[in-house]
Amino acid sequence: MDTVSEPKTLARQAHTLLREAILRGQLRPGERLRTKDLQARYGLGLSPLRESLQRLSAEGLVVIDEQRGFSVAPVSLDELKDLTLARTSLEAIMLPMALAQGDADWEANILAAFHRLSRTPLPTGADADEAARLWEQRHRAFHDALVIGCGSPWLMRLHEQLVDQTERYRMIRLQHLSKRKANARDVHAEHQALMDAVLERKTNQALALMREHLQATFEATAKWLPAQPESKA
Repeated sequence: MDTVSEPKTLARQAHTLLREAILRGQLRPGERLRTKDLQARYGLGLSPLRESLQRLSAEGLVVIDEQRGFSVAPVSLDELKDLTLARTSLEAIMLPMALAQGDADWEANILAAFHRLSRTPLPTGADADEAARLWEQRHRAFHDALVIGCGSPWLMRLHEQLVDQTERYRMIRLQHLSKRKANARDVHAEHQALMDAVLERKTNQALALMREHLQATFEATAKWLPAQPESKA
């Protein structure tokens, strides 16, 4: 590795590690991000860590305070409401575009993503970290497959940013699930109905099911959230 590309590579590595830790809930909402602690935890230098924290701040996953330094962006009920509104509004644009333009390959990708997701058990407790990671990965892939047929790279970038933010909230919900609570909602049936409406090109039905699905996820998550952001020393 040449000396010019090495700092960029280390910065990318730091960004990937911290971003995944935040999205997976390993670095908790409101938690202070002391560079010395992060150096010890991830074995990375100060410069790539600071660069990655600045980048994560621009992405809305980290906040910077002049007095306290870096910390993981907090979560709150109000923000989740806003994120749900933004994502629902964006998908209401993207989904009809995908239904109008999507081809046979798009349909095949949806079927494949649904098959993988349907074969992935929903995690049922705080100790199921790896199961939660796999389920969230395949859940995200399924929803991406539905809207990618819109054909707009910019809309997909905006969608990715919103999904990143909502992923933190879903991980909080997954960490609180018990088997009894997990069975109270048939998420598989929701996904099946949504996929069927999309593949049958039933635009109005697909939009209604999408809104219901995102609203149900909001309601399932909201019970675990504070009304206002909480900080963690």
